[in-house]
Amino acid sequence: MTRLVRDVMSPGAVAVEPMTTLERAARVVREQDVGDVLVAYDCDLFGVLTDRDIVVRAVADGFDPHTTAVGKVCSRPPVVTLAPDDTTDHAVELMREHAVRRLPVVERGGCPVGMVSLGDLATVEEPEAAQAALAQISAAAPNH
Repeated sequence: MTRLVRDVMSPGAVAVEPMTTLERAARVVREQDVGDVLVAYDCDLFGVLTDRDIVVRAVADGFDPHTTAVGKVCSRPPVVTLAPDDTTDHAVELMREHAVRRLPVVERGGCPVGMVSLGDLATVEEPEAAQAALAQISAAAPNH
């Protein structure tokens, strides 16, 4: 049964500003017990920073986490997003197409209001559809 993203998303996604250091962002990830944070300034979504970005795009390449801004290593615009009124079917399509496990949810004007994950969708979609999407995402080449 298709539902709306607003019914399954995690509201109030965690966000940091583009000039936040990687060290501070890593603490936020740990404190909030999340796998990623939105990079935003006011209502402007600048990118998404994952725990993998911190390790693979920053630390492994020698960036100093004490001084490097998240804006330097986060995924950059255009960021694939969903609207609260999009369907969960559309969310699965986008995750499959872009090989991502999480998508920011934004309202008109781009203001972030939440995050939807593959796990959120797995609880409402047909188990076979969620498993197929996960298999395709997991098989995709890394996006670093």
